[in-house]
Amino acid sequence: MSIWEFANPVRFMRLSGKVLPWITGLALLTFVTALYWGFFLTPNDAVQGSTVKIIYVHVPTAFLAINVYFMMFVTSLIWLIRRHHVSALAAKAAAPIGAVMTLIALITGAVWGQPMWGTWWVWDPRLTSFLIMFIFYVGYIALWAAIDEPDKAADLSAILCMIGSVFAIISRYAVNFWSQGLHQGTSAPMMRPGEETQMAAVFWQPLMLSIAGFFLLFLALLLLRTRTEIRNRRITALRAREA
Repeated sequence: MSIWEFANPVRFMRLSGKVLPWITGLALLTFVTALYWGFFLTPNDAVQGSTVKIIYVHVPTAFLAINVYFMMFVTSLIWLIRRHHVSALAAKAAAPIGAVMTLIALITGAVWGQPMWGTWWVWDPRLTSFLIMFIFYVGYIALWAAIDEPDKAADLSAILCMIGSVFAIISRYAVNFWSQGLHQGTSAPMMRPGEETQMAAVFWQPLMLSIAGFFLLFLALLLLRTRTEIRNRRITALRAREA
């Protein structure tokens, strides 16, 4: 079976309807377990104290903020090349989730950075590119809302997504490009395979579970929102026929 068969809205709705309850249940279980483990069962850090526990929200949301944008890039590219409506609607559905994840990452980063750096914000390369990426998220959402013709909105928002992907790449690799930035490099081996972790296992294990929980939560929300977008498209088409 080809993956392109699920670009058919009917097949997508059928499959997503079957897996959505299971993914939602697993997401909630993983998400709640990870946060309880991280915030209540791990010790305070010797240097950062209890502030270190922000990592269980900040790292997963920052990880998703960048990767949701990459997912939007891929689905937008599929729309531009193959004109699969499910791809365009999946990108549209993912944007508000990615924007919220980016905003949470910015806020928790500021809360974490204040006691560590002595300031809520610095124009660090990664922080600056992250903020610009958030602006692109907002612009993408606004562009969809501003254009009434769906295919035209999908085309223009896809082009905007292509442009914004530059800042998603910079956000991911800024600490490699500009070593003088304040933001630390990646310390979790999941994000740099083959490298030893700089983090104690007592913090690393719940962090990995938290990343999994946030990812499953995103996947459940993505399926739910994409299904809603498909239904809205059908309703709009029916109303146009009746008019």
